[in-house]
Amino acid sequence: MTAPLRRIREALAGPAGQEFDGWLLYDFQGLNPHAHRVLGLPAGAHLTRRFFVWVPREGPATLLHNHIEGGTWAALSKHWEEPGEVVQRRAFGSHAELDALLAEVLGGQRAALEYSPGGAVPYVSRVDAGTLERLRAAGATLGSSADLLQSFLVWTPEDLAAHRRAAAVLMQAKDAAFERLHTGLQRGQVVTELDAQAVIEERIAAAGLSSGYPVNVSFGANAADPHYQPGEGRSATLQAGQCVLIDLWAHEEGRPYADVTWVGYAGTPPSEYASAWAAVARARDAALSRLQARWPASVQGWELDRAAREAMGPEWTPDFLHRLGHDLGTELHGAGANLDDYETHDTRRLTPGLCVTIEPGVYPAAKGFGIRSEIDVYLAPGGPEPTTDLQRAPFILGGPQTWAEVRAAGYGEG
Repeated sequence: MTAPLRRIREALAGPAGQEFDGWLLYDFQGLNPHAHRVLGLPAGAHLTRRFFVWVPREGPATLLHNHIEGGTWAALSKHWEEPGEVVQRRAFGSHAELDALLAEVLGGQRAALEYSPGGAVPYVSRVDAGTLERLRAAGATLGSSADLLQSFLVWTPEDLAAHRRAAAVLMQAKDAAFERLHTGLQRGQVVTELDAQAVIEERIAAAGLSSGYPVNVSFGANAADPHYQPGEGRSATLQAGQCVLIDLWAHEEGRPYADVTWVGYAGTPPSEYASAWAAVARARDAALSRLQARWPASVQGWELDRAAREAMGPEWTPDFLHRLGHDLGTELHGAGANLDDYETHDTRRLTPGLCVTIEPGVYPAAKGFGIRSEIDVYLAPGGPEPTTDLQRAPFILGGPQTWAEVRAAGYGEG
């Protein structure tokens, strides 16, 4: 495994590190999990006092730790030292000693750390305001490590292969759920949201994957709640004239998630629903096209969100109530750049080797429906690649067509 200090210096040498003299990793009692990831600290490391690790662009790294934890840090940081790397371990006891060391080490330095000006990117803002004041008083000029962090999230080939396997399972699982709804309507059967959810969860489990928590199946007005989930006491029965929204996700343990959303309609969709679907599909395709056309030039997350909203148009954009997409990792909502100019203004660069969702949606509650179309896009160095299928039209459920014909129309085949 590449030693942490070497990886930090490699990040500082890249485009995201040019404005800094070094990277300062700080934590107190787990407030900054990014610091633990970057430094390669083991899960459950018993640390009760604050610590600072300064890794300059050149020269020895400096670890500032409370003297009570000297033995702990000697063990935790032993693997940092490799040929060419020196770690200076500096202990402090009193707060006055800490301030003196901070001034000595950081005075006049431009330091990256887990901070976001104005709280613009809260996923990165892990250093408290009081510590920022203390560091500035020590003479440091502070900036955000937001883009530096992403180099520590890049997928391995094994990650990508596992993600593709999960995506293939999700494609089959959502087809099985929609087929159950289609044939149930044709036969006059009662089919509930929990029935469709069970079909999906069974497919996920049979493949050896985990969704982490139950997937989302929404009928009618329930689909106007972007994070609706059926459960005991709330599981609608599908009726003619209702929309269907299925959002499903899964991963192999320790590997990145796949995450998709497809929609259907029980019967012939009214014109308003058709108009909203066209706007959502237009937004999805515009964002993907903008990303592919700009690559490999630097693209920031907010730019694609804005492109999608512009393409969606003024009629439906007021009902687009969330960001365009999120990073995918070993957690469903990963720690990398989001496609967001709505909930936040995410200025992080989209980094090769990571993966994002593109998932515009509209949720006009007064109209009794919701629509979302979600795909996953791997940011391959040679160009962004969708790893999930694109829906071309809503599935029209319950009519005389066979499921194969319904599916083909949704995929835009034939």
